[in-house]
Amino acid sequence: MGEYARSLSIAQAARRQWPQAHIHFILSRQAPYATTVPFPATLLDSSPTFHTAAVSESIQAFKPNIVIFDNAGRTAQLRAGHRAGARIVFISSRSRQRRKAFRWRWMRLIDEHWIAYPQFIAGGLGFFERFKLNRLKRPVVRYLDVILSRARPGGDSILAREGLSLESYVLVVPGGGTGHPGAGDASAKFLAAAHALADSGPTVFVGPGAPRGPLHGFNALPQADLAALMGGARLVITNGGSTLLQAIACGRACIGVPIAQDQPQRIQRCVEAGVARAAELDAVNMVQAAGELLRDESARAALARRASDLRLADGIDVALAALNQLMKTV
Repeated sequence: MGEYARSLSIAQAARRQWPQAHIHFILSRQAPYATTVPFPATLLDSSPTFHTAAVSESIQAFKPNIVIFDNAGRTAQLRAGHRAGARIVFISSRSRQRRKAFRWRWMRLIDEHWIAYPQFIAGGLGFFERFKLNRLKRPVVRYLDVILSRARPGGDSILAREGLSLESYVLVVPGGGTGHPGAGDASAKFLAAAHALADSGPTVFVGPGAPRGPLHGFNALPQADLAALMGGARLVITNGGSTLLQAIACGRACIGVPIAQDQPQRIQRCVEAGVARAAELDAVNMVQAAGELLRDESARAALARRASDLRLADGIDVALAALNQLMKTV
């Protein structure tokens, strides 16, 4: 889900920037978002990673100027993009995919390597990464920091629609479109924590199974509305993926809860930077961690201040600038 949400945000921004651009997705028809993608799409029986022939055929038929592989892809698929004359962008959000992108043969195929997280999370370029870049003089490496589509000024605010005031509520967002190994019931645990927190104050839950009532609940929201809720929250409890970075970029006090194997280390980096607290994937532990921060105003405010001080870049702006440069070389 994270890869799709990131790619969708970039695609929507590209459409606003270049209204005449033709944009096409290749997706699994099993994905929960497959039927709602607002762009033409080729739907495959499972992840495009497992359908190299179909992906290559689609690339050859579409003849794109640029192909973006988000955290997945096969060497043959990248080569298909080259044969079609396209510039190749690879986005890595995990260490394994980053290592793949820094293999010699991939570096020769990739024009731009976008690292999905800020440097303090993903780590700076290592010795061998710098050595290879100096030898090959490619690809261009950029940190996207955080992808966050904000509401346009003057629009109808979701806070006004829900009767919420600034810093008056706790926002709980489990994130993720599908269950992760060992954490298939993550959304239910987040929801249980949200119900418990709603007993003592305004609480908003955004995720599967969201009810209405004392708890403000949404099964899903446009990212601009979610960003507005993050920006107005007193405290955000979320998973350790992109949603955590989005909340930090909004300058909010955050609690990170791991729902995937790559998330504990990411949350720990945020804890070490003093911009988040950690909690276990357990409703009682989440409520306890939230209660401690809500009772300690100085600690909560310090988290929010340090989050604001990071001044994370808008990954949409970074991506659009890179795409603009690539189009000049096609």
